[in-house]
Amino acid sequence: MNQSQNTKPAAALVIQGLRKIPLNAAILAPLVALILLFAVSSLASEYFLNTRNISNVLRQVSYTGIIAIGMTFVIIAGGIDLSVGSMVALVGVIVLYVVNAISDPVQAVILAMLAAIVAGSLFGLFNGLMVTRGRIAAFVVTLASMSIFRSLALYFTDAAEVSTRNPIFSNVGGGFFLSIPIPVWVFFGLAIVAHVLLFHTAYGRHVCAVGANPQVARYSGIRVKRIVLSTFVIAGLCVGLSAIMLTSRLNSVSPSDAGYFYELDAIAAVVIGGTALSGGRGTVWGTVIGALILGIINNMLNLTGVSPYLQGLVKGAVILLAVLLQYKRAA
Repeated sequence: MNQSQNTKPAAALVIQGLRKIPLNAAILAPLVALILLFAVSSLASEYFLNTRNISNVLRQVSYTGIIAIGMTFVIIAGGIDLSVGSMVALVGVIVLYVVNAISDPVQAVILAMLAAIVAGSLFGLFNGLMVTRGRIAAFVVTLASMSIFRSLALYFTDAAEVSTRNPIFSNVGGGFFLSIPIPVWVFFGLAIVAHVLLFHTAYGRHVCAVGANPQVARYSGIRVKRIVLSTFVIAGLCVGLSAIMLTSRLNSVSPSDAGYFYELDAIAAVVIGGTALSGGRGTVWGTVIGALILGIINNMLNLTGVSPYLQGLVKGAVILLAVLLQYKRAA
């Protein structure tokens, strides 16, 4: 009892300190890097500023960016999710099976989208339960579920590509609104909602407190397990949204290739955006900027003719540099 009472003020200080981190300062470095990268890319290739190229970059960024927003909550709470790429493949298979199972095109699309959100949330719930109730490290749980989800996607499809002839499904992820791809609207709309949730609600304060010091957060009355569990559900929900956008854009899904290395891109976007891998602090808009940085880098590598086999090397180097800079700022 005394220990709890003595620790509550400390918990309050932790939460208040986290809330005082200025948003502009947190995303300043990634924003400057994005502006410089944009300027250099504009000079390096005459095709970069082409309207169609910019549109394609934003569309490609949105798929992993949506997942990265969910990953931001997981990492701030002190966890990590390596299964999101395989989850995209499995949810994509479920989406197309639902679309093909219903004859009415409109009803099929609506139910398929609901199925994607529910399935993604349930898969995230599975990860979260294994971490909180099973008391297994998030790295181990999601490493195992990464294999499980990919294997299930391959099993249900016999490793074959699944497609649909639904006449309106492709408009969801392949359509435009005000000349901007719909996935881009979803990406930035989700970022706004996530920012409000993280920085302007008690839930967001609790997520930061759990990531900063779970023991102190527990003594302050925060339900740590429930918070950690919810972050994995949010990540799964974001995967569901991304799977909808991706499968509808292609009108098909390849269980062996869909979502391949998406976990690397999502984690890289979060880290580049300034979120600490140790948990406790981070911003949604930093993640958005990180995703844009990765998208421009990939685009420039393609436009300048760099071998696609070197893109992984560049991403890995960027992640190492971002983490190194974080440690230097912390020191």
